[in-house]
Amino acid sequence: MKIGIAMMSHETNTFSPVITDLDRFSAGRGEPLRGEAALKAYRGTASCLGGYIEVADKQSVDIEMGIAASAPPSGPVENAAYEYMCAAIIELAGRVDALLLDLHGAMTTKSHEDGEGELLRRIRAENPKLPIAISLDMHANITELMVSNCDVLTGYHTYPHVDMDSTAVRGANAFFAMLRGEAKPVLRWGNAPMLPHVMRQGTDDEPNRSLQARAIELEQSGSLGVSVFTGFPHADIYDAGFSVVAMTDDDADSAQAQVNEILSHAWEQRDAFVYEIEALPASMQRAKAAASVSGDGPVIVLDHYDNTASGGTMDTTEVLSAVLDAGLERVAVFGFFDPDVVEQMAAAGVGASVTVELGGKLPMPALTEQSRPLTITGEVKLISNGKFQAQVAMARGLTMNMGKSAVLSVGSVDIAIISRHIEPYDPECFRCLGMEPKAYEYVMLKSRIHYRVGFKDMAKQVIECAGRGVCTSDYSQLNFENVRRPVYPLDQDGGGANESWPLPFTD
Repeated sequence: MKIGIAMMSHETNTFSPVITDLDRFSAGRGEPLRGEAALKAYRGTASCLGGYIEVADKQSVDIEMGIAASAPPSGPVENAAYEYMCAAIIELAGRVDALLLDLHGAMTTKSHEDGEGELLRRIRAENPKLPIAISLDMHANITELMVSNCDVLTGYHTYPHVDMDSTAVRGANAFFAMLRGEAKPVLRWGNAPMLPHVMRQGTDDEPNRSLQARAIELEQSGSLGVSVFTGFPHADIYDAGFSVVAMTDDDADSAQAQVNEILSHAWEQRDAFVYEIEALPASMQRAKAAASVSGDGPVIVLDHYDNTASGGTMDTTEVLSAVLDAGLERVAVFGFFDPDVVEQMAAAGVGASVTVELGGKLPMPALTEQSRPLTITGEVKLISNGKFQAQVAMARGLTMNMGKSAVLSVGSVDIAIISRHIEPYDPECFRCLGMEPKAYEYVMLKSRIHYRVGFKDMAKQVIECAGRGVCTSDYSQLNFENVRRPVYPLDQDGGGANESWPLPFTD
C-alpha cells in the first residue's frame, strides 16, 4: 500500500498587508521541499509531518512524500502559489492508496475563503473513494467543506502548539485502524457564533484549558478524536470562529452529543474569551516596577499587536518607542522585519555606528492609524545568516531561517533585525545572534502566546503591551465585512437567546 503524505499550511490574516507568494512557503529555498528531501527534513521532528512519518514508518506501507509547504501567517495566499500547491497534492493523490495531509484550517486565498476545503473538494472530485486524514491547527476556522471531504480529522489540544506531532499520531492511528477495517470513523461538527480573542485562547488559561481537558477526557473514554478549535478571528470569512469536531467509531449520535456539550460550555464562558486591553503608558509603568522586584529572570515586554505568527508586519514601532522613551535599560528586542536596514548595517560593517529608519515600512490599509519608522542611532553588533535549529517542544529539530540578520545596539538596548518573518518562541532566535535572553533585564518580544514555549519559565513577569498592528485585540479597529452575523463580541448577544445548545441561530 502506498501512503501519500503532504503539507499545505498557512494561517491567513485577511487584514494583513504581508504578501503570501510561493517564496513565503519555501523558507528561502525558492520552492517548497518535496520527496526525499522533505522526508529527511521532517522525519523525527516535533511537527505534524514528523508525527505522520513516525506512524507510517511502523506500518507495512510505502511512503510517498509529496510537497511540504508551510508559510508564516500573512495576507491572503496568492492564486499562483495556491494553484501550485494544490496541483502538487492532487498529483500525489492520484498515485497513492491513501493520503495524510498536514493542513492548517485557516487558509484564505485571493479567490477562496476556505483554501483547505477547496483543496479537499478537488481531491475528492478526482478520487471519490480515496481515504483522507487531515490534521489542523487549533486556530482553524472549520467548514462543512473540510469535514465532508475527509475521513479522519484531528486538531491540536495545546496553545502554544506543543502537540503538533502527537496530534498527527492520534489521527494517523485512527486512519490506519480504518484502513485495516478495525474502525469506522464518523465525524460530526458544529460552531458557535463567537470570535474568541487570540490573547484569551492559551491553554494555560481558562476557559480553554478546561475545554481542551474535556476533549482529552472524551478521547480517553473511547472517542477517536475530539478537537476544540478556538478559531482565527483575524480571518474575515463567513465561517470564522469557535467550533468543535468529534470523531467516534461508528456512533454519530455520540459524536454529535460531544460536539453540543463542548459548544454549550464554551458559549457559557464566552465573556472569558474577551481580552481586556491596557493602555501602553500604564504597561510601561508596570514594566519598570516589575524590574525592581526581587527575583531571577528578565521582565517580558510583549508587543502582541504585531505578532508575525498571527500575520503581523513585525515592523510597527510603538512599543519599542515606548521602551526607549521610558528609559528601560538592558533590553533584548526580537525582533524587527526590515531587510533594508539589515543591508544598510551589513554594508556599514560590525562595529560601525549607523543611523537607521527602523520599521514602519509596510502600510496597513486595514487600520486607520499607521506606524511610522523610528529614527535611531546605534552600533552594528553582529551580522548573521539567521539560521538555527529549533530546540523547544514546538518544531523541535526543524531548521529555522530568519534570513540575513543583524543586531543593532542602541545604548543598552539590543535589537534583532531580520529579513524573513519568524515567531520568537525559541530562545535560540536570540542565542544564534550572540544574545543570551537571561542576561538582560527586559526581553521585548513581538509575540502573543507562543512565547510561552521558550520564555515563560525564565520570565520574572510578563507585561502585555497594546501597540499597533493588524493583530490588534481591539476589534473596533477592524472592519469585519464577511463573518456571519450576529457573532459575539461584535454583536453583544451573538445570536443566542439563552445559554442552551444548539443556539437558535439564523442568518
